[in-house]
Amino acid sequence: MLETGRNQFLVETSWLEEHLHDPQIRIVDMRGYVRTVERENEQGQKVQDALYVGARDEYEQEHIPGAVYIDWSSDIVNHDDPVEAQIAPPERFTEVMERLGIGDQTLVVAYDAHPASQFSTRLWWALRYYGHTRVVVLNGGLPKWKREGRPLDTVIPSYSRATFTPRVQAELRATAEDVLKMIGQKGIQLIDARDQGQYDGSVTRGAGRAGHIPGALNIPREELIDPVTGTFRSNDELKQIFQSAGVAPDNRVVAYCNGGVAATTVLFSLAMLGYPRLTNYDGSWNEWGVRQDLPTEV
Repeated sequence: MLETGRNQFLVETSWLEEHLHDPQIRIVDMRGYVRTVERENEQGQKVQDALYVGARDEYEQEHIPGAVYIDWSSDIVNHDDPVEAQIAPPERFTEVMERLGIGDQTLVVAYDAHPASQFSTRLWWALRYYGHTRVVVLNGGLPKWKREGRPLDTVIPSYSRATFTPRVQAELRATAEDVLKMIGQKGIQLIDARDQGQYDGSVTRGAGRAGHIPGALNIPREELIDPVTGTFRSNDELKQIFQSAGVAPDNRVVAYCNGGVAATTVLFSLAMLGYPRLTNYDGSWNEWGVRQDLPTEV
């Protein structure tokens, strides 16, 4: 039995296996990677270079029966935005959804193989940003599904085109200018979902500067996952993590990371706790880190 409230956001592997052939459901494989290589620059600083890639080949080799594939790094991004991995504009996003048979009444079940389900939660956030609230994440993702010996397939399904109506929920996405105005404001909490090394400035990413947005808390998205099961921590555990960090339910919470993806694991976890005002700074450190006009602290 799912915990109260969580079934709006998470489904378990047993439930999904029972509903594999439900025509009202579209299962979406979101597997992909942020491939990182660490090096030292001339100043002896640790620098991480990152490459954003999908995993369509892995999907074609095996996937949950009936699942379609979305490449998080290319299918639902804005290729005209100089900042990498920004959400696709409405026309492009709609085209992808409709082509895969995701319509206004479709229940989307997203899964991936990431330890923190961040590509699935990215789709959860992206759909909600475009006004589609019928979306859940498979708890534990493909690793749990495979551990339990549940069915896999190689067939690439084809579905009838659907009608998807984008309705932008502007409050779910912040720009750099929005975040700049929020710094130090009462009732607003910034959360940095990156690892501690990037947050404290001991590691930098690409050409970005060291440190974090002034006033931001550091809650790495891995902390929200049970390391033994690979599933989201219980609501009680999540509540303890956020309350201990001083994240109050009546605050507006703005999360960020490097590309607005890991941040969605934080936002997803807060949504399960009923936090009502949740925003993704989509540009995140990919934008903030290289803009010299924006303040940082270490």
